[in-house]
Amino acid sequence: MNLQQYIKKGSFYESVVEDGSDIIFIVDYVGNIHYHNASASATLGYRSKSLFGKNFFDYILLETRDEFQKKLKESQKRAYTEKVEFQFLCKDGTYRFLEFNAINLKYKQGIPGFILDCRDVTQRKENESELVRLQKAKEQFLANISHEIRTPINGIAGMANLLGQSPSPEERETYLSAIKHSAENLKVIINDILDLAAIESGKLRFEKIAFNLKDLLPSLISTFMYQAKEKKIALDYRIDEKLNKILLGDPVRLNQILINLISNAVKFTHKGSIQIKCTAEREQRGVCWVRIEVTDTGVGIQEEKLTTIFESFSQADASVTRRYGGTGLGLTIVKQMVELQNGKIHVVSKEHVGSTFMVTIPYAIGKVNAITQSTPRRDKALKDTNTSQLRVLLVEDNDINRLYAKSILKNWQCFIDEAENGLVAIEKIKNNYFDVILMDVQMPVMDGYEATKAIRMMEQSANLPIIALTANATPNDVEKCLAAGMNDYLPKPFTPEDLYQKLFDELKIKPLSTEQRPVTVKVVPSYNLNYLRSVSGNNEEFIREMVSTFIQTVPQILEDMKQSMGNHDWIKLSRLAHQIKPSFILMGLDSLRSDIVFIEENSKLETNLTEVERLAFDFIERCYSMLPELSKEGMPAA
Repeated sequence: MNLQQYIKKGSFYESVVEDGSDIIFIVDYVGNIHYHNASASATLGYRSKSLFGKNFFDYILLETRDEFQKKLKESQKRAYTEKVEFQFLCKDGTYRFLEFNAINLKYKQGIPGFILDCRDVTQRKENESELVRLQKAKEQFLANISHEIRTPINGIAGMANLLGQSPSPEERETYLSAIKHSAENLKVIINDILDLAAIESGKLRFEKIAFNLKDLLPSLISTFMYQAKEKKIALDYRIDEKLNKILLGDPVRLNQILINLISNAVKFTHKGSIQIKCTAEREQRGVCWVRIEVTDTGVGIQEEKLTTIFESFSQADASVTRRYGGTGLGLTIVKQMVELQNGKIHVVSKEHVGSTFMVTIPYAIGKVNAITQSTPRRDKALKDTNTSQLRVLLVEDNDINRLYAKSILKNWQCFIDEAENGLVAIEKIKNNYFDVILMDVQMPVMDGYEATKAIRMMEQSANLPIIALTANATPNDVEKCLAAGMNDYLPKPFTPEDLYQKLFDELKIKPLSTEQRPVTVKVVPSYNLNYLRSVSGNNEEFIREMVSTFIQTVPQILEDMKQSMGNHDWIKLSRLAHQIKPSFILMGLDSLRSDIVFIEENSKLETNLTEVERLAFDFIERCYSMLPELSKEGMPAA
């Protein structure tokens, strides 16, 4: 049988209609069902032919039935009707979303009826509904986060204003305490957002450090004791004796999980108690499954909200946010941190009775001496590091941030030099030795990325430790810092302890002795004005005017060259090099002419771009170092 015979025989009817995935109904104008195919049984649950003789309208969702009958009646006036949505009653009592295209049989066959070709769009409708819900949740989150950020900022600004009004010593202490508290709240909010970004991008990393819960938990609980006493609620904990052992994992992340759960318990409990219970659920093949339960007698959670409290941007209720505050990210971060450590989290709650959050995380069992080896003591680090000999270059354009970092370093008696942008930093490095650079990222003239790339191309500073001090601490920003050649990063705001840990505990930075320090030599390009003297007949006024014009126009071209490199616009860089080249001939800057020719030709062809970038940075720096000396030539004789 060929295709023509197949079509004439009508065999395709069975494949398309009877066995097809679409639900096919044939109904008359008053809604009586005369036929439905097998898909109606598979999707809606009715036995074969069981709907024959029934009325289609009886199965439409009651509150939409009138509107549906109206649409079907309007379809009698057309040969074909598309995409009419409705909800149809299934055998199990639920409703499914269907969408039909209707063929009006009256137009071709003269029969008052319809073929309804229906598709199940339930999943699509659920997806649409979920998207709307998530969008509303995100909008609510943005409103919440705006409020949460503004509140501590307003507190800081208000208290700072009061400090400027000559307060008494007692008032001064109160205002300073309020500023510190507001700043800590702001830091928590920002850290929540950054943690979620790190988790969702897969950039969150977990340490494998030895710790003992009997050391970790008591100090953590003590931080909540004041709040608990203030609210007159009992706060207690119990640790299974079987957990008095060394575990290998990430105690900082466990601390973060517990802080979130306990702070929530304190926030939502107004009377009664909070109990933290730690048990060893089981041990197997060198792994201990630690189970931690945080039980409170607080406001509890409505049953229908239990499925959404771990979602991003969601709290149990919008009114919860308005009353208690918070970003709505805490439990999301907790759940994902637990699951990333192959653990589980579960909640049992009853409204107005209380909640229990249960966390189970598997930890490898370590050796007894592991803790002393893995947690170096701060006082020993201080003794081993002679901070007074440490030479630090602080590169920061913001006066307040520079003052803050400088004050910390002064307390450690470090030698500090400052630069307000990357270009100044490069000049400092050419003539001085430093043990470490603290580099801001966003700065005028030359930012931290460009400056780092240029520093790495300088022989004497190729291995100089550079730490980014950045308010942009998302995973992408961190990767950008490392790609530029920085060794590490420290997100703002940071505490003295954060900076100390980064410098001395993590990077082990130590000052080099005088003998170990590399010699830095500043090479200033030499110029001669013989060509100008020759063509002008030694006209001093003409020479001064040409030099003055060069000094005024060259800096802008150099800035445009830097911008072109930042944008990887090599064609523009080539044009700028071509534009500036004749000026270097006039000024007799022979040592720079070969560089500018190389930059022009290779930028135009987009070849040797790594060398072009290195040479262009060096060219720009050398030009800037030469300008002060050349400017003397542009001044009139005394």
